[in-house]
Amino acid sequence: MKLLLNKTDYIDTDQPIDLSIPLSNTDKNPKAWYVTPPVFEPVRTAHYTGSVAEGGSVNFRDIFFNPHGHGTHTECLGHITKEVHSINKSLTTFFFTANVVSINPIEQENRDGTIDRVITPDLIDSNSLTTEALIIRTLPNISSKKTMNYSSTNPIYFDVACAQKMIAAGIKHLLIDLPSVDRESDGGELAFHHAFWEVPENPNFERTITELIFVDDCVADGKYILNFQVAPFENDASPSRPVLYLIQQ
Repeated sequence: MKLLLNKTDYIDTDQPIDLSIPLSNTDKNPKAWYVTPPVFEPVRTAHYTGSVAEGGSVNFRDIFFNPHGHGTHTECLGHITKEVHSINKSLTTFFFTANVVSINPIEQENRDGTIDRVITPDLIDSNSLTTEALIIRTLPNISSKKTMNYSSTNPIYFDVACAQKMIAAGIKHLLIDLPSVDRESDGGELAFHHAFWEVPENPNFERTITELIFVDDCVADGKYILNFQVAPFENDASPSRPVLYLIQQ
């Protein structure tokens, strides 16, 4: 179906570009923050078994997973506040203009001689900050991002100064193919999270961060319409399916 945006532009809803990574109960499921793989298991009681393969009438399984550690998820400022604010209440509209941009992080040496890969403000072209949502694909764009165990790997992260650049430009939603915007081991500082949500000085309930997406190489840099599909969990983060639509004329 074609959905008109204005007199000349439209999106074709039959051509979605899914940026999410499926959740599975296998070792191929991505992991971060030292979590074990998700668990899908049949409910078993004295009266029935929730598995057709085991003789039950239906498949009826409990699923145990962590939104932050097991795949694509969208989070709000409740991730870092004493009160656990809900993403379900923070995100109440679901279509936004978006820019996809590919970035090759720089290498930065620490005092102890270790090397970090960092996204700095100068790597983010101001022309990419003209939409409501910013989608960053890090380079190299390896397919193992979809199955990686990120724990103890010191993944790419953002220089905290990037947050102010995004805020000044009006970015409300940041989507990344990383397990976090902050350094894996930062002593609990979470500097970018605090800066982007302006916590505690001026808490912003509208902005969201979506982590662990995957942007296929066939998706060109440029402008799109973003549709957020987020499970309605009353939690600081929820599994999500960000979907792009190419703007056509």
